[in-house]
Amino acid sequence: VIRDVGRVSGLGYGFVDRIAKMVPFEIGMTLTKALEESDDLANAYKNEADVTDLINMCLSLEGCARNAGKHAGGVVISPTVLTDFTPLYCEQGSTSVVTQFDKDDVEAIGLVKFDFLGLRTLTIIDWAVRNIKARHADQQDLDINRVALDDEAAFTLLRAAETTAVFQLESSGMKDLIKRLQPDSFEDIVALVALFRPGPLQSGMVDNFINRKHGREEVSYPDAQYQHESLKPILEPTYGIILYQEQVMQIAQVLSGYTLGGADMLRRAMGKKKAEVMAEQRAVFEKGALENGVDSELSMKIFDLVEKFAGYGFNKSHSAAYALLSYQTAWLKSHYPAEFMAAVLSADMDNTDKVVILIEDCHRMQLEVLTPNINRSIIKFSVPSETQVLYGLGAIKGVGEAALEGIIEERNNNGIYKDLFDLCRRVDGRKVNKRVLEALIKAGALEELGPNRASLMARLRDAMQGAEQFQKNASVGQDDLFGSAGEDDNIAPINEVTVAEWEEETRLTFEKDTLGLYLTGHPIERYEKELRKFTDCNLGALADQSDLASGAGGGYMSQRNAKSYKLAGLMIGMRVRKTKTGGKIVSAVLDDRTARVEVRIFEEKFEQYNYLLNKDKLIIVEGKVIYDDYFGGYRITADVIYDITEARQKFASRLEINLTENKNDHSIVQQLNQVLNPFREGSCPVWINYTRNDVVAKLSLSDDWRVQPSDELINRLDKLAGEDNVSVVY
Repeated sequence: VIRDVGRVSGLGYGFVDRIAKMVPFEIGMTLTKALEESDDLANAYKNEADVTDLINMCLSLEGCARNAGKHAGGVVISPTVLTDFTPLYCEQGSTSVVTQFDKDDVEAIGLVKFDFLGLRTLTIIDWAVRNIKARHADQQDLDINRVALDDEAAFTLLRAAETTAVFQLESSGMKDLIKRLQPDSFEDIVALVALFRPGPLQSGMVDNFINRKHGREEVSYPDAQYQHESLKPILEPTYGIILYQEQVMQIAQVLSGYTLGGADMLRRAMGKKKAEVMAEQRAVFEKGALENGVDSELSMKIFDLVEKFAGYGFNKSHSAAYALLSYQTAWLKSHYPAEFMAAVLSADMDNTDKVVILIEDCHRMQLEVLTPNINRSIIKFSVPSETQVLYGLGAIKGVGEAALEGIIEERNNNGIYKDLFDLCRRVDGRKVNKRVLEALIKAGALEELGPNRASLMARLRDAMQGAEQFQKNASVGQDDLFGSAGEDDNIAPINEVTVAEWEEETRLTFEKDTLGLYLTGHPIERYEKELRKFTDCNLGALADQSDLASGAGGGYMSQRNAKSYKLAGLMIGMRVRKTKTGGKIVSAVLDDRTARVEVRIFEEKFEQYNYLLNKDKLIIVEGKVIYDDYFGGYRITADVIYDITEARQKFASRLEINLTENKNDHSIVQQLNQVLNPFREGSCPVWINYTRNDVVAKLSLSDDWRVQPSDELINRLDKLAGEDNVSVVY
């Protein structure tokens, strides 16, 4: 309601966004409750007149019907005109007619309702096929629905569990299941989709299925003690395991003569576990089996087994449909990785957390992800070569689609942009304004139009002013005495300032502001070698940890039995929310370029470590890690948090300095004293490898000279001793 009222009132987006983010993110949250729980919101409401007016208006509107809701894919079918059964409604300005009855009432009056749901994976497959056809002249007839279902390259990729971005097969638990199962047929992929659910995982069915597939357990139909030869054709594809609902129906049909309708009633009864209905079905099953010549004792034992597994049974037609998409995406990834990853990145370009993981997967596949380029990029991610993916202009934050369409249309019609002034002169300044151009420069999209990003930013004002003057001159038709002016005559000289490129930290910060991630590097890179000495793994490698991949749940038992990890990353976001008891829980996000992980910090730990929790600061977190299925990612609950200086003091054995004294300069000891002195009172020992023309010595300074090994100290020592002569030894 805050965003709606702010928009209608004409308030600035930044102002409204700031207020909206002060409201705790909880189900059932109201403004009245938010004013009680959020100190920031309460203070702003009390002290800022604009906020007071906004919130008062919101309080009067909160709870009112905002709009008429409708199911995006619900279709109602009636035997005659719909108005014979239900009143209809058409939203103002729309041509889409909807029923005024909701879904339950529509079914209650006897109408048929179908839900037609869209699947993003179908779009990804379509985009990938288009990418392939655009680059490969020999694949113009490619039909993804006709590819062979026994392709060796696709199954090699699956068995290696390289299934990031592969439909339904990309979660950590699923990757672990794939490694254990080692699928080698389409039927195995269908089974994977059906097996990876809490019921089968917790019942032991999965272990039985895997052991039977690999010959470690005898295959029986369905049990070693209670088998019947008529069940073999039904259960053979699943190694004797009752995995699908259709198998329950087929067993009832073959063993006890059920009709398909009767078998479906049995399946439903087993799923609902109603005692009186099950007693009736048991008698019908036994009678039918006897009529088919099956012993009562055997038929009842099989009935019990079917009943046990029916609760876990999955619809095979559903599983097979999903498995087909899983296979098709695996086929595309194995044969055309660049085209496929470009399609996936385009579909997920608004989900920065997912883009980080996908780009890291590109690096694993030796695919180079190129920065956006004003003369080559389109709105989506594209494929300049089989080993490269080109960033899409549409993924740059703060640049609207209308502006991009204008830029690309002008480029297509009149050729590439030669320099910054040429760009400013040729585009529509109302759509491609200063904010848009700054975002393009910060993202690296204009790099080839000047010597470096910093120089482009320094030239921007003059380029825009020159372009504006050019367009004014052109519009009034400034001609010379003898005819029309040439194009260059309308161009005032532009002051092409050249300045030094931004420091790496500044460049990367701007990249993150505009792309949502670090693309050409990462602030953590200079620490990576050091972090490997005391962290357990990088964030992307959590998916390879076997103790995190078992099971599909992230509940209480998982948390209680979870293993403790030490992880490092930049803290790129933080949100504080209040619990029902009035306490605080902080959710932060760690990023180390390979992946992003949620950090949960409870109030006691938050109060203890609050001074370390600054945006874009490197922190090391020690705590228990689980995979959270609900959010689809890993979460670490913080027990201890360090910054890099504290981590060095905790885990390093010493700070070692290689010091060479020049025979003409004897002041180096004094200079060392001046550098170390401000950082004393730490706990890290200092060793000096001292070299002079006539002597070499290893010196260990006394405990009085223990230091805090901060980045600032190491930078100062680098200047004194030279690069690569200072190291933290673990």
